[in-house]
Amino acid sequence: MRLKVTKSKNSASLYVIKSIYNSKTQSNSSKIVEKLGTEAELREKLNGADPYEWAKEYIRKLNEKEKKQTRKILVPFQQSKIIPKEEQRSFNGGYLFLQKIYHELGLHKICKEISRKYKFDFDLDSILSRLIYGRVIFPSSKLATYELSKKFIEQPNFDLHQIYRALEFLAKETDFIQSSLYENSLKVSKRNTGILYYDCTNYFFEIEQEDGNKQYGPSKDHKPNPIIQMGLFMDGDGIPLAFSINKGNMNEQLTLKPLEKKIISDFELSKFIVCTDAGLASEDNRKFNDKDGRAFITTQSIKKLKEHLKKWALAPNGWKLPGSDKTYDISKLDEMIDKAAPEDKTKIRAKVFYKERWIKEKDFEQRLIITYSIKYRDYQRKIRNSQIERAQKAIENNPTKIKKCNANDYKRFITKTSCTADGEVAENEIYSIDSALIQKEEAFDGFYGVCTNLEDDVSEIIKVNHRRWEIEECFRIMKSEFKARPVYLSNDDRIEAHFITCFISLIIYRLLEKRLHEEFTCHEIISGLRNIEFYNTQCEGYIPTYTRTDFTDALHDAFGFRTDYQIISTSMMKKILKETKK
Repeated sequence: MRLKVTKSKNSASLYVIKSIYNSKTQSNSSKIVEKLGTEAELREKLNGADPYEWAKEYIRKLNEKEKKQTRKILVPFQQSKIIPKEEQRSFNGGYLFLQKIYHELGLHKICKEISRKYKFDFDLDSILSRLIYGRVIFPSSKLATYELSKKFIEQPNFDLHQIYRALEFLAKETDFIQSSLYENSLKVSKRNTGILYYDCTNYFFEIEQEDGNKQYGPSKDHKPNPIIQMGLFMDGDGIPLAFSINKGNMNEQLTLKPLEKKIISDFELSKFIVCTDAGLASEDNRKFNDKDGRAFITTQSIKKLKEHLKKWALAPNGWKLPGSDKTYDISKLDEMIDKAAPEDKTKIRAKVFYKERWIKEKDFEQRLIITYSIKYRDYQRKIRNSQIERAQKAIENNPTKIKKCNANDYKRFITKTSCTADGEVAENEIYSIDSALIQKEEAFDGFYGVCTNLEDDVSEIIKVNHRRWEIEECFRIMKSEFKARPVYLSNDDRIEAHFITCFISLIIYRLLEKRLHEEFTCHEIISGLRNIEFYNTQCEGYIPTYTRTDFTDALHDAFGFRTDYQIISTSMMKKILKETKK
């Protein structure tokens, strides 16, 4: 704040003014904070003392209070004054916490490198950052993201057409971005690259014509649209490491090796354990990770085991608990639970029993581990009983609408009979519950299979495999929270760029989640960031209009700056913006 004197023919008026930064126009202007009075009025009030010296000392004290954030601020409002037309007054500040991680990851420097290489004239950093903040807070199309990015305190300095131009260059530099991100992330957080999880999913398009990578294939959403596949590697702490985009009609088992080879070369990683589900566990993939210091842990379908191995896996005898050589007969566990004291029943249910053996086929040796849990058995039966109830209701209400179903659909328990017991054609089709199928499925309840080439303790292998749910959650977040599907883009390079922004958004979100010690759900974090809104007074600063909660307190504690004061002066907001870009 400073002194301004306005002189007229007969008097001089003294004012306290301050510079105001307009985030929309990105320019400075001056606003009157307080009118001190005319020179004559002040001389009379100060008993003849110099009004200019008094005013300078008064402003010095005001500046001191503002520096300490103790000045009382009065925002002048007039009931008779209509707000200016088209003037934006509400802004989102939740992106500031994402921006802090964005700059810690050096993404602004990565954009600078790409800009220097191709010498284009638009601000790639501004475009990429807004696409990422928008993907997390306001997930929408590129057009909508452009408009919604104007809700952020710092306004975008690019045009809509430049977003689509930027996507082309981002696609060209996908490998460079991924390897640079990994290198930069090591300065932000420890990366557990000793264990890598890999999975594949697909995304559908709101078009009907196949083209490029968009091909018809087996969609996991069962939608009749062209799809593409995304392969994703995640580290042992749940943070994405690398991804690839493949054609929708490509066998997903063939997607693992190319991306893994890229990680080995670009990320300079060599020794790690690759953990996958059964669908990606081809013999070729297992052999690839059985050399050069690498290893594998993969889910093994017990139903698909050879008959003698299946018989061994389901046999009730020969089961152990980790850390003990004592053997158990799992067929007697229910009896053991019935006889146990109330406080011991839960403990027995939670115990995981196992048996193991090495198997060798086609000169390839691997360790087969089978686990069994009463808790898991009861969970599977609960799910099945619920499906059987739905199947029974479908039979009772409208059986004619029952169509073909997939392997996990409740309709699989419905069987149709079109002839009588003596082989004659029945007048009506008869629908009933397939009890033989239920009995067949129940035989596998509670069992779980894993194959590996590791000789580590069984409990450690089980623990590693158990965390596979986190990579499935990564896909769920991208599809549901980030709304990465359906994809409306048509060119392959723009599609690739769309997924690089989703990938970066996921990394930033996971690091934010980690910084908050995983105390909040995905919905709480994203909706919390979306709700951090401010009212711009246009003269004195920003007034928070959001509710202070445990989540906002945790955010401020984790990032070292606060946005929840009754009013944040313009100068303080400048400092916060600067802090998020260090």
